[in-house]
Amino acid sequence: MPRGLELLIAQTILQGFDAQYGRFLEVTSGAQQRFEQADWHAVQQAMKNRIHLYDHHVGLVVEQLRCITNGQSTDAEFLLRVKEHYTRLLPDYPRFEIAESFFNSVYCRLFDHRSLTPERLFIFSSQPERRFRTIPRPLAKDFYPEHGWEALLMRVLSDLPLRLPWQNKSRDINYIIRHLTETLGPENLSESHLQVANELFYRNKAAWLVGKLITPSGTLPFLLPIHQTDDGELFIDTCLTTTAEASIVFGFARSYFMVYAPLPAALVEWLREILPGKTTAELYMAIGCQKHAKTESYREYLVYLQGCNEQFIEAPGIRGMVMLVFTLPGFDRVFKVIKDRFAPQKEMSAAHVRACYQLVKEHDRVGRMADTQEFENFVLEKRHISPALMELLLQEAAEKITDLGEQIVIRHLYIERRMVPLNIWLEQVEGQQLRDAIEEYGNAIRQLAAANIFPGDMLFKNFGVTRHGRVVFYDYDEICYMTEVNFRDIPPPRYPEDELASEPWYSVSPGDVFPEEFRHWLCADPRIGPLFEEMHADLFRTDYWRALQNRIREGHVEDVYAYRRRQRFSVLLIFVVMPLIS
Repeated sequence: MPRGLELLIAQTILQGFDAQYGRFLEVTSGAQQRFEQADWHAVQQAMKNRIHLYDHHVGLVVEQLRCITNGQSTDAEFLLRVKEHYTRLLPDYPRFEIAESFFNSVYCRLFDHRSLTPERLFIFSSQPERRFRTIPRPLAKDFYPEHGWEALLMRVLSDLPLRLPWQNKSRDINYIIRHLTETLGPENLSESHLQVANELFYRNKAAWLVGKLITPSGTLPFLLPIHQTDDGELFIDTCLTTTAEASIVFGFARSYFMVYAPLPAALVEWLREILPGKTTAELYMAIGCQKHAKTESYREYLVYLQGCNEQFIEAPGIRGMVMLVFTLPGFDRVFKVIKDRFAPQKEMSAAHVRACYQLVKEHDRVGRMADTQEFENFVLEKRHISPALMELLLQEAAEKITDLGEQIVIRHLYIERRMVPLNIWLEQVEGQQLRDAIEEYGNAIRQLAAANIFPGDMLFKNFGVTRHGRVVFYDYDEICYMTEVNFRDIPPPRYPEDELASEPWYSVSPGDVFPEEFRHWLCADPRIGPLFEEMHADLFRTDYWRALQNRIREGHVEDVYAYRRRQRFSVLLIFVVMPLIS
């Protein structure tokens, strides 16, 4: 390989990343217009388009490099020099961290995810940790209550770039002040001030104002979801000021925000203070940098592995018919491998399963479907694998495993946030916790369905409970669009004997679903059945599902809230006014 090509290749990769992130920012910058025009279908399409940009531009760079090298093979020394040149380009580069991930992706595409060593890749960053502790340009603006909080909030809302009229700005400001006064007390509030991000965070049908409430006793999140009425008037739906609430808003089961972030590392650093429970990977994921989030997730896994003496074990819960799931006992993620052969009742291919996981990646997850990171040729040290799990891997996924002596390579797997399986949770809780879990499960089904997602297999074992008590779906092999399902009533039996027969007396075609059958396996537990009938009996009716299908086909996009209905200002107004009326 001729000398001098190393720098050209390094520059080509970085220019390719520049092009990718430029398009990323371009799509993101259209979020305000899509919001103002209430073009919710364009919002959904833009989300999919932005996700595809990264892989598309990696492919373009790979083709460029093949042209530059005339398809000649490259030796190890040449590749090391390319990385050295690339590293020298990064100290003054504003998006250095994602540029390193882009380099990794190009390398993996060129070499089919093989020879993934720290010498050849940016397994860990080449740059100082948290380089943007001192932010090169302000990401946020401070607001002080010199003339009171009403004037402060009026300035904050007047500073927003949104060009729609407000339904009732003074009313919303009064709601916010009432909430802040109840939260902090009048004296603390008077000594507090706001720091508000310069850019709005767009997702679904809301534009989020994200800020920090800086009080004498510490810094709290300050989140305002801005919606619009059917008449195109703006209103604030609630005010969230706890780290738990903020964590849910930025949760792993939600779609990525559209927020204009030319300096993503700086924005992540700014967000840490109000999201202390979020890892670096989760913060990058939340702002839409999902490929770099995958890099950070892998780094977090390596750091954990280096500091523990644990072995991988099969994950708790009922063993799946399609996926083999394992974990480290103290780690907050699970590893999912598609089995070589599925149970007989699972009539599908591995390609179908992968397509289902990709559908979830691109779709609006409405806070009810866990995000995943997909890995190829994932290396595990045998000493980190328990004998029982090793036996299970060789039994269920041998075709995806290569034995390297002291290591094994798993050809393909997913990493996903670890949760308590809902079936296990329901066995452990009683009283209000049980009631809350059943309410959450039903709400998860409803919200998925409203977003045009039918889970397929609705058994409790396919759902998990997060640390915030939310129920999230995580088993995607039977997932499909609501509009693809044929919801039917079970025909009445022709004869009394029909109900005793082992086979149904009616025809069943692919795609047929009988909602009344849900009752048999969701209400079998006498502790659960009455709660389900009380809160979610309509899920057993065909007309409920068909009505949802009709709304979807008519183009209706449901509102999705990252907080409880009772926290909405419109609901609080009812509780405030009702006593006055009575």
